[in-house]
Amino acid sequence: MARCAAMLTALLPLALLGASAPQAAPAPPSAPASPTDPLAADWRPIPDDELLVLTLSGGRQVVIRLTPDAAPVHVANIRALARAHWWDGTSVYRVQDNYVAQWGDVTEKKPLPAGVVANPPAEYGFATPKLAAMLARPDAYARHAGFTAQGWPVASGSWRDGSREAWLPHCYAMVGVARDLAPSTGSGAELYTVIGHAPRQLDRNIALVGRVIEGIERLSTLPRGTGELGFYEREDERVPIVSVRLASDLPEAQRPRFDYRAADNPRFAAYVADREHRQPPFFTVPAGGADICNVAPQVRRRP
Repeated sequence: MARCAAMLTALLPLALLGASAPQAAPAPPSAPASPTDPLAADWRPIPDDELLVLTLSGGRQVVIRLTPDAAPVHVANIRALARAHWWDGTSVYRVQDNYVAQWGDVTEKKPLPAGVVANPPAEYGFATPKLAAMLARPDAYARHAGFTAQGWPVASGSWRDGSREAWLPHCYAMVGVARDLAPSTGSGAELYTVIGHAPRQLDRNIALVGRVIEGIERLSTLPRGTGELGFYEREDERVPIVSVRLASDLPEAQRPRFDYRAADNPRFAAYVADREHRQPPFFTVPAGGADICNVAPQVRRRP
C-alpha cells in the first residue's frame, strides 16, 4: 500500500501537494544589437509641411522630403505651388535614361501663382553646417562629405579665398529645380529627380530641394523618352499628374507619416564606417572608402 501511495503521490501535480512548481529557466539574453543598428530614439518625425505627395495617374504616389534649410526660397515657392494646386493636370514629360525624370508644365506657359518668386537667389550652396557624421576619405567632388544631424548628405570644400561652402550632392532620388541658362535659377515649378548614376557635375549648378523617400520606382521605371534629352515627343506618352499636395494640407487620416534616422549619434557613425569598409564573406577586397552617394540616408514609414 505504501508503495502504491508513493506512486500515486508521484503522479499528483505538485501544486496539489503544496509544493511550488519549478520555475522556468530564464530566457537567454538576446544577442546585442549591431553597433550600426538605430535605437528607437534615433528615429525622429519628418514635419508634415516637409512632405510633398505627388499623385500620378492610376493612384501611384511619390513622396518627397523637402529641405527648406538648404534652399529656403525655392522650397517656399514649392509650398506655394502645392497649395495653389498648380501641378494638378500637368505631367511627367521627360525621362532620360541614366539621368533624370522631370515634371511640370511642358508648355512653360502656365502662369505662376501670386507670391511665387520667378527667379529666386541661386541657392546652390550654403554656409557649412556642423556635420554629425563624416566620411573618412575626401569625396571625389569635395574635400569633405558627411551628414547633418537631420540625415541630409552634404559635401563641402574651400574656395580660393579660404571661405567654406557646403552643398547637397546629386545622389540617386535627389530632387532638383530645372532651369534655363543663367541667370535663370528656376522657380521650382519644373522639378526633376535623379534616376541614374549620380550626376555630381550638377552640384552647385542647380538648386536641390529634397529627396524622394518613397515611390522612386514609379518614376525610375517609366518608359524613356525618345526625343532629345529624353523628352516625350507625343502628348499621349506623358504621365498625367493628378495632384501634388503638402502632407500638412491633407486630412489627418490621409497624411503619410515618416521618420528620418538622425545622424547625431555613434550608431549612425558606425553605419557610415560600415559602408566604407564592407566586410567578408561577400566583400573579399574591402574598398576602404565610399562615395557620399553610396551611404543612403535612412527614412521609414512610421510604425
